[in-house]
Amino acid sequence: MDDPEQRFTDLYDRHYRSVLGYALLRAGRDVAEDVSSETFLVAWRRLDDLPEPPLPWLLGVAHNLLAKQRDSRHRRQALVDRIATLTTSSDHVGWDVAEHVVDRETALAALSALPEQDVEAMVFATWYGLPPEQAAAVMGCSVRTYNVRLHRARKRLSQVLRLGGPARPTTSAADRTLGGPS
Repeated sequence: MDDPEQRFTDLYDRHYRSVLGYALLRAGRDVAEDVSSETFLVAWRRLDDLPEPPLPWLLGVAHNLLAKQRDSRHRRQALVDRIATLTTSSDHVGWDVAEHVVDRETALAALSALPEQDVEAMVFATWYGLPPEQAAAVMGCSVRTYNVRLHRARKRLSQVLRLGGPARPTTSAADRTLGGPS
């Protein structure tokens, strides 16, 4: 069979359910579907290099993508936790403590809902006070790219806060028993 589209369609039809099932055992439905889709995107790009049989290779790609997602989630949570430990109610003399706690919890929940890159861009600008040139160097991008990221991050944060904060993610039984999202 020489038609790449047909080869990919056959590969997808034969193995998608297996890859999705594997991912569902290790993550929630949304993450599992994203990982499965990304696995087949990688397969499409490497279609000519796929080994026979392809299923072990596909499961290996899914495994690596799940690990990458888990690492990213842990880094983002660690950043939010660091921010939380660095702020206390004494930081805002004259504020009502209860109001501060609610504001802080809302802000932390909103930050945890944002992509890691967004949080990082805002932390460099607001927490560390880095000028765009320095923040861009730390993030490994151009100043223009950093400014765009910062603008979009602020916009997304504003939108999350305007909507009343992010929905709390749920942890499935599979996540708890198989070491998935935490």
